[in-house]
Amino acid sequence: MPRQARLDAPGTLHHVMLRGIEGGQIVADREDREAFLARLGEVARATGTTRYAWALLPNHAHVLLRSGPMGLPRFMRRLLTGYALACTRRHRRHVIRCQV
Repeated sequence: MPRQARLDAPGTLHHVMLRGIEGGQIVADREDREAFLARLGEVARATGTTRYAWALLPNHAHVLLRSGPMGLPRFMRRLLTGYALACTRRHRRHVIRCQV
């Protein structure tokens, strides 16, 4: 069952958890970690999101933030899509597209 949409209005404080697919890693090494944190900062500045704290572990992350004018969904989409694409290129993984 999918989770319900988060309540989000500009200025709302959020504790966000990110998990790897099937418990897999989201950061494999120091370079991944630095890329994730750099992207977190860039996207936060671009969207007017305030970051208060984060914990980045190999298979999950916690971020405490206050959403900006663009809202949490847009912030998360930009953060995670960009990071996933960068990791896919860096680790030379293939993207599998399901056909219906």
